Amino acid sequence: MLESPKSSKSSVLSAKESAKKLKSKGEMKAKGSAKGKRKQLGKKDEEVDISMASIGHPEIFPLVFTEKTQEIFNCRINEDVSEEKPYKLLKKEDIIQDMKTRAAVSDFHPVKKIVLEYPGEELLIVLDIEFKYGQSFYLVASEEAKESFLNPPEAVEEEGETKDGMVEEYVYKPPVRKPWVSLGSEKEIEEESVKESLREIKYMISRTRREFGSKVRFTDRNASSVKDGYIECTSYQDNNFSIMKLEKDVGAQVVPKVREMSTQTKWTYPRNAATQYFPREFSDEEKELCLSSEDLKEFIISVFLRVEIALQQNEIINVFFDDWKALAEDESAFGGKSDAYLKEYQSFTDLHYLKDRTVSCVCWHPAINGIIAVSVTERLSYEERVTQSGKLLLQKSPILFWSFSDPIHPQLMLECPEDIYCFEFCPSDPNIIAGGCINGQVVLWDISEYEEKLQNAKTGASGRKNTAVNMPTFIQAQQSGKEPHFVRYCAVSSIEYGHKTVITDIHWLPDYFEVNRMGITFENRVGVCVQLITCSPDCSIFFWDLRAPKTAIQNSAEKPKEEKVIEAPPDVPTTFKHLDLSWRPLIKVNLSKSATSGDYSPTKISLEDEHFHYKIPDKMQFQIKPERLGDENPYKQFKIPSTKPLKILENIPTNFFVGTEDGEVIYSDWKMERESDSGRLISQKPINKHTIHDGIVHSIQRSPFFKDIILSVGGWNFAIWKEGVSSGPILQSCCSSKRYTVGHWSLSRAGVFFIGREDGNIDIWDLLEKTHEPSQTQNISISMITCIKPWIISSKQHFLAVSDDFGTLHILEISWTLSHPSSNEHASVFHYFEREIKHLDFFEQRQEFRAKERKELELEKQRKKIKVAGGQKSREQMEEQLNVNYADFLDEEKKILTALGLLKVTDRFA
Repeated sequence: MLESPKSSKSSVLSAKESAKKLKSKGEMKAKGSAKGKRKQLGKKDEEVDISMASIGHPEIFPLVFTEKTQEIFNCRINEDVSEEKPYKLLKKEDIIQDMKTRAAVSDFHPVKKIVLEYPGEELLIVLDIEFKYGQSFYLVASEEAKESFLNPPEAVEEEGETKDGMVEEYVYKPPVRKPWVSLGSEKEIEEESVKESLREIKYMISRTRREFGSKVRFTDRNASSVKDGYIECTSYQDNNFSIMKLEKDVGAQVVPKVREMSTQTKWTYPRNAATQYFPREFSDEEKELCLSSEDLKEFIISVFLRVEIALQQNEIINVFFDDWKALAEDESAFGGKSDAYLKEYQSFTDLHYLKDRTVSCVCWHPAINGIIAVSVTERLSYEERVTQSGKLLLQKSPILFWSFSDPIHPQLMLECPEDIYCFEFCPSDPNIIAGGCINGQVVLWDISEYEEKLQNAKTGASGRKNTAVNMPTFIQAQQSGKEPHFVRYCAVSSIEYGHKTVITDIHWLPDYFEVNRMGITFENRVGVCVQLITCSPDCSIFFWDLRAPKTAIQNSAEKPKEEKVIEAPPDVPTTFKHLDLSWRPLIKVNLSKSATSGDYSPTKISLEDEHFHYKIPDKMQFQIKPERLGDENPYKQFKIPSTKPLKILENIPTNFFVGTEDGEVIYSDWKMERESDSGRLISQKPINKHTIHDGIVHSIQRSPFFKDIILSVGGWNFAIWKEGVSSGPILQSCCSSKRYTVGHWSLSRAGVFFIGREDGNIDIWDLLEKTHEPSQTQNISISMITCIKPWIISSKQHFLAVSDDFGTLHILEISWTLSHPSSNEHASVFHYFEREIKHLDFFEQRQEFRAKERKELELEKQRKKIKVAGGQKSREQMEEQLNVNYADFLDEEKKILTALGLLKVTDRFA
């Protein structure tokens, strides 16, 4: 029964009366529909009847509205519709447009026919708060019911009051019994009822009377110490029962039938034999006849051109050249395909500094051969880290520098304020190192004073043959068992203005441009890298400038007497003293979600200009060292940004890829926009977002050979993306048996990359060999792989640094097959990516075509239904048509008889 929101006693009574009328009409319609059902028992139902005709309301259709539908039609619960105003009028055009747009996904799809046949322009949707009809909303499918709901009839005389204003006493009227009218529900109940078809089996469990109520005491005992303490319940055959097998599973395998046969030439006895033959020659007459025949002339004319072309090809091309052997490369010098594996070259570990710690980041020294740095963190969960916070303040994890000449003792250690999760050498000056802490701070080190010591450590292996006097002091200290030298950090950022959680990735911006607070790129006149970019799961990406801000310089100039100069310790470089504890980010970029009000949580970031350090010959190493004026470090020469106007660089791309904690890969722009209302700077919305990975994105990296090709690794799979293709990845792997933890491109082969797994294995993928599975899987450790970094020492020696969860650093030598590309590998990989892009475009076009085809098929079905429904005529129309046809027949017959002279014009035709 429909209820009106106008709650008054008189209106309630009038609404009840109108509802009774609707109910009686609904029963009549229900009976009519029941008769119609009996007539169409042989026909297949095309639509499911969801109306409330069974309870006397055929004009009511319960519906379920999703949040998307509520937002589209502005009928959100407790906002647009509520208990005070539980109804909403929707335009018929809007509902039809929604059904066309979302097709079967639309919540109005079950009542599609009702909506199309509705005579009015607006349909009534009512909120069913008490779920009286089983759903949150219901549709009123008749104009009469809608008018009775919106405008309930007012009673002429109020039944509850008399003329004098006195309330009449309510008289109870008992309900009147009505006869039961069956609508066929008994058959449905009987079909749905469960009937037992199996014979019941009775079990009787008996126990001794004296054991009833006795206390039971359970004790622990060893089953092997007592005889018969372990009882095995084995199966056995019971002769009391004989069960016939009705079905039996038998496994069989089809194999080819094998038959052995032997044969041998029949041998009687050896004997000498001789055969003589002579050539058969044409006679002179036969030669003349053959040469003068027309068949020979036609044959020579027909093959003359082909023979001439064949002779020319024999002169140009060596027909005896073996093309298959030419396709194979010369693999005899450095091993063939069987040598395509990673050979362990060296491993580094330390029982004191790496105990119960895991390696979080690995970086090769870009200028010194054989030096590699690793950062370690405590292998603790969040709860354990909170519990042991006091102990962790005393035992901080350092960054260790290892040398190939001494795999036992670290050559240098960088002191850290907190555990370092990522760090990177400066491309302009390898002595400058930037790192990200677990508490969100950015740390800077300057190891310029220890560069010579690292150079000596590099040649320490050859120096061991000399006496101890000729050895460098750094190597002597290592061999004498002394502790390695600790280097204190130069500067650390402010905790208040930094990241709120761990910094998961850090990158240096290139030395040829810099950005301002709006994110616009300008020329870099300094010539060295002066800005950093960091990301953290606190939904933010920060840009940092190594130069002091202008405001700080102005404040220091205004009040020079009030500030006290704090001298740095003698062992701490003063390169970045102006940034210590006051360093703030230049730009704060937030990745806002477009659908909701939340933000994305970035874990890895990939810029277009990533630095892949290639090892070059020793003669050319001076080129990668930073330019210096005399002996001064370039980072000591500047303190503040230049005040001169800088040139804007329009051709520098500001787009970047980001991987998040939830497995999304986002393509966005770091340029800031100014809000029109408040005027503050806000970040732009992400350009594209795809959810491909089912876990945290651990790596997102551009190819060193193709700047627009990106590899992302996370969860159970990896994906390869093409910048500019917004429809999705061009290559996506299937789910692996183990989770992927890290990935990295090969520095020498365009189609090869390495992926680490949580079980300690490394998958080597070669796109030119296989694309559905890794070309090779090799076990490196028994624990999880945490970091992978390749490096090129020389043209014949390529290394791969692999770290695990136990704190061990493995140096693997890459084989010749995996490190040296073929002659046309770059072009082959490029064409492969182009083909995948074309396949992706073709797939999208086919999807659009199929969607249009499905819509056309649905429209055609609707036209057929309408045509069939419109073609059915009533009995009166059929009789009228027959009468018209009979009258036409009589007129035609009269004309024919008149033309034949059998009937005169004056005669009457009956």
